[in-house]
Amino acid sequence: MNNLPEKPGSQAVAAFLQKVASMPAVAPAPGTAGRLIFAMDATASRQPSWDRACHLQAEMFGAVGEVGRLAVSLAYFRGFREFAATPFLTNAQDLARRMTGVTCLGGQTQVERLLRHALEETQRHKVNALVFIGDAFEEDVDAACHLAGQLGLRGTPAFCFQEGADPVARNALRQVAKLSGGAWAPFDAGSATALRDLLRAVAVFATGGRPALLRLGGSVAQGIAGQLPAPAARGG
Repeated sequence: MNNLPEKPGSQAVAAFLQKVASMPAVAPAPGTAGRLIFAMDATASRQPSWDRACHLQAEMFGAVGEVGRLAVSLAYFRGFREFAATPFLTNAQDLARRMTGVTCLGGQTQVERLLRHALEETQRHKVNALVFIGDAFEEDVDAACHLAGQLGLRGTPAFCFQEGADPVARNALRQVAKLSGGAWAPFDAGSATALRDLLRAVAVFATGGRPALLRLGGSVAQGIAGQLPAPAARGG
């Protein structure tokens, strides 16, 4: 536990942005929208976080205005094996309308199912990033990691934002993020600002790649941009 940052809203966000900014540029082709899957655990304990994300999701669209266009598909799981995903939406109002119609229900996590869905989507048409927000992991880690690795081979990084400090979830989600070529970051129930900054960063990355992220306004992104080394070439 000593390796966890003490302030999820500052140190962890900076570390996360540094990780994202060091990734290779994977911008969509000119004239096309960056495609992002915005996925959340909608089991019973998640209602406060779901409500918070409803208010913050507009930040993703707002952050990419000068970079390009963003298309977001909302995906969630809840209840008894219920999993749903919307079409890719291109404005915050449509996404908010879909989100406000969802009520969280008790059930087990379905991260593996989410990863399989993301893999199927990106095989049909490139998905530039997957965002997952959750606080638990109750599945086979090896199976999830296998799917994450396949996402990584196809250039679809998973960015896992963990609420709380459950060690099982932390271990699993960090592995999923790493194997997919993405990143993991913690945040707590009170750090709406941290979650906003994380969502904005990934939206900009999905739309314009690393160069766009380095141009992202805001004290957190600007504060680390000048300190970042050139991206290292990916190797085995």
